[in-house]
Amino acid sequence: MQHNGPVQRRSVLPPELQGWNWGAFFLNWVWGLGNNTWIALLMFVPGVNIIMPFVLGAKGNAWAWANNDWQGVEHFKRTQRIWARVGVGVFFGVPLFFGLLFALIMASFTSSDPYHITVETLRYHPQLERSLGLPVEPSGWWTSGAIDLHNSEGIADLTFDIEGPKGSGTASAKLRKDEGLGWSLRQLNVLTEDGERIELVVTEGI
Repeated sequence: MQHNGPVQRRSVLPPELQGWNWGAFFLNWVWGLGNNTWIALLMFVPGVNIIMPFVLGAKGNAWAWANNDWQGVEHFKRTQRIWARVGVGVFFGVPLFFGLLFALIMASFTSSDPYHITVETLRYHPQLERSLGLPVEPSGWWTSGAIDLHNSEGIADLTFDIEGPKGSGTASAKLRKDEGLGWSLRQLNVLTEDGERIELVVTEGI
């Protein structure tokens, strides 16, 4: 490593550097590798890894100061600020990224033609009046399955929760899109919260 000035390695932490190290707390073992603080690898020990982020946050400044060559206090502060910013960015940015990705996936399902066709079929289906009541609407935020399109043909498999005035259940649908035609329901059934299975659409061959 090249430095622009004289370096020093000292074991006694200056008073102005005492405090919490957010980079060590958020990035733990990665921060440890970058700061020659090998005790951070205890993050890979089950059980110990629960408390190690807090230990690293509390002791990180002292360990980093003792285990590395620094040009001075300002060099140390500048370096640890970078670690802290990266740590905060990773800690909050990664969950945000996956949260947005998940929201986009859910939105792609709920805005699709197969989903709308299924919902419209369920809403006032007479076979659901006794168990769920009418109208029946989607409930919750989770929709699972897959929609596969190849040119003008496709297959969709959807599962999501529904509810009506009398009860709730889970709807499972399979749809198909043939060339030159729109989406059509091939199978549609509902499993109520009481365990009753209601088959609404049954077509041979998906």
